[in-house]
Amino acid sequence: MTIGLVLPHQNRIDTTVQLAREAHEAGLRSAWFGQTFSYDSPSLAAIIGREVPGLHVGTAAIPIFGRHPLLLSSQAQTAQAATGGRYHLGLALGTKQLTEAGFGIPYERPIRLLREFLTALRQLVETGSADFHGELLTATTPLPATVPGAEPPVPILVAAMAPQALRVAGELADGILPYLAGPRALAEHIVPAVTAAAEAAGRPAPRIVAFVPGVVTADVEAARETATEALAFYERFPSYQRVIGLSGGTRAADLAVIGDEEAVAAEVKRYREAGATEVVITTTDLGGEADRRRTWKLLGELAAG
Repeated sequence: MTIGLVLPHQNRIDTTVQLAREAHEAGLRSAWFGQTFSYDSPSLAAIIGREVPGLHVGTAAIPIFGRHPLLLSSQAQTAQAATGGRYHLGLALGTKQLTEAGFGIPYERPIRLLREFLTALRQLVETGSADFHGELLTATTPLPATVPGAEPPVPILVAAMAPQALRVAGELADGILPYLAGPRALAEHIVPAVTAAAEAAGRPAPRIVAFVPGVVTADVEAARETATEALAFYERFPSYQRVIGLSGGTRAADLAVIGDEEAVAAEVKRYREAGATEVVITTTDLGGEADRRRTWKLLGELAAG
């Protein structure tokens, strides 16, 4: 499962199922879904994973503010049982702007909350019970929290890229989901930090699931223009500004992989050499339907290779 993709955003479930089937037929073995304020990502993943046997499905990523480990454990274990063990749960700190505007709650002590959330959640997915009393949250199970068939335990990944979040993820999660972090940022900053934290905690080497915007196209200039507009949203947030800079870029679109099959394959190889255990390509619809199909064909070939 070294090559995957983020399915283009669709509000119609039937359309998303159709796209997932097409991705699987092209040779892809994993499809990922974001979490905003529209569809519920674990539910969608459970549906897709059940409709498309053999396809691994993942959430990248659910913000922890406004959620609770007990409820998220129920969602994740249900998706794991529904897909026969092919669900991957991604968590995120989210952003101050969206958290406070959307939920009306203060965005305070995010690293502490992440540590407590992961501690309680890991107890739940691994044992079906929890008895956690932290500074910011409590999670106990007066009733069983095990979902039959949710095996193996749901992998927990974190969209971590800054030093403190990487430390917590290395200690308590199974891996990370960096986005807009180029090979330089991965190799020099992200992979060493999370790997060292995992080693110090006596945990296995973490999965590094790098999310990379990309498309195979003949019209590189037009696709780059579209990418500049589509990815500008991320430039508003300091965490992304930082990792874009560490990657050698100035704009988010600088991290988009755009070109012919040879150019895109070479960039995927660079991410693997920088320490990514898996590469997930996003925004494959940047250049239109023909380019999307062309991109998926290449990704399927890379996955098979």
